Amino acid sequence: MKISNIKNSVLGILLVMLAVPAMAQDTKMVGGAEMFPTKNIVENAVNSQDHTTLVAAVKAADLVATLQSEGPFTVFAPVNAAFDKLPMGTVDNLLMMENQAALQGVLTYHVVAGKMSASDILNAIKMGKGKATFKTVNGQEIYAMKKGKGVVISDANGSMAMVTIADVNQSNGVIHVIDTVLLPSSEM
Repeated sequence: MKISNIKNSVLGILLVMLAVPAMAQDTKMVGGAEMFPTKNIVENAVNSQDHTTLVAAVKAADLVATLQSEGPFTVFAPVNAAFDKLPMGTVDNLLMMENQAALQGVLTYHVVAGKMSASDILNAIKMGKGKATFKTVNGQEIYAMKKGKGVVISDANGSMAMVTIADVNQSNGVIHVIDTVLLPSSEM
């Protein structure tokens, strides 16, 4: 083997070794699964064991194609335990075909058009003197505020969801995992 080939091989191996940690830093673990920034919101969410209720709801609301589209979207994604906090029967009721419009209203209340990182949200809170207002895809507003070292998202009814995992980057936006389901004012 020529020395130049050996040098090129070693250089190639070093480049791969440097690239792997950089790629790993872009991924986050959510619900026991690695979230890849090269996959879209739905492709990643279906792998999270913490978001099986949300995924079922997105399918029942016929929003899969929307959340697989180019976007970009900022999704505040409630975990299964967040849905469990709702009054008994609420989720089952929303998943019924005749309640699809209401379910779409609840789910699109968790989505803001555009990609907003955690630092973008914190900057908006700072600019708003402690409170940022965001218009959701369903047309209503949600509010972001600092709480201790974290960020909470408040709905139209005053319920607050803590962001538990921020900046889960997707090919078509970003997910911020939250611990409470946000409810628009006309729902429930």
